[in-house]
Amino acid sequence: MKIAVASGKGGTGKTTIATNLAYYLANSIGQNVTLLDCDVEEPNCHLFLQPRWEKVYAVSVPVPEVDASKCNGCGICSDLCQFSAIVCINKNTLTFPELCHGCGLCTRVCAPGAIKEVQRELGVVEMGTAYGINFAHGKLRIGESMSPPLIKEVKRKFNSSGITIIDSPPGTSCPVIEAIKGTDFVLLVTEPTPFGLNDLQLAVDMVRVVGIPFAVIINRADVGDERVQEYCSREGIPILMEIPEDREIAKTYSTGGLVLKDIPAYGGKFSLLAGALLS
Repeated sequence: MKIAVASGKGGTGKTTIATNLAYYLANSIGQNVTLLDCDVEEPNCHLFLQPRWEKVYAVSVPVPEVDASKCNGCGICSDLCQFSAIVCINKNTLTFPELCHGCGLCTRVCAPGAIKEVQRELGVVEMGTAYGINFAHGKLRIGESMSPPLIKEVKRKFNSSGITIIDSPPGTSCPVIEAIKGTDFVLLVTEPTPFGLNDLQLAVDMVRVVGIPFAVIINRADVGDERVQEYCSREGIPILMEIPEDREIAKTYSTGGLVLKDIPAYGGKFSLLAGALLS
């Protein structure tokens, strides 16, 4: 089973849910668990798991390189590129590698054979283990904007024989779509505030378009108002867990601890959540 933990905005508690759910599944009910941190621009699951790193490798994408001595300036590559990563101006062909999605179309349509592919590093994938959990995350290179290929590489670490939990990037843009694509269920984490409700509605629309079953978790559920609960009731969206505004959780989080290790009383809530997901 592949479970994505997502949110319409940052700071809702996505990582808290992902890390503690993985910990509960692996240590309380003995599941074979893999946790993938696909928030490659700002990965932070490792801060709470403190994994023992076992493997690190670079991830690259192919980008075009033009041999000006062979290029006849026909502009076909420029016309076909959907991302403006290669542009022909006055018979001169320019490339913009930071915009390239690595599809390779330009090399296939270049009749003179003036374009070849070279590798451009996006970031790294780091893999390790912690608390009986297989863990991997991606770290996007500073200044890099093309995160989906790195997310895709992290997702190649799916554990087909167990449960895989994906900590997705926040929001509803392309990186999030790449992270949740191919999963069996999405947990949308929100908070009972006007911003939380607005971004939850965007996230719900996104997941419905993708066509993946989903449910909601409300963090800091006893602050704000009831509009998130009312929205979920109107839309027929199940709420699988509500977590109160708890100073002890905040202290645990701020020191890089796991809630279930430091505050065992929350084991009951995660037991109910795991039961709902696995039933």
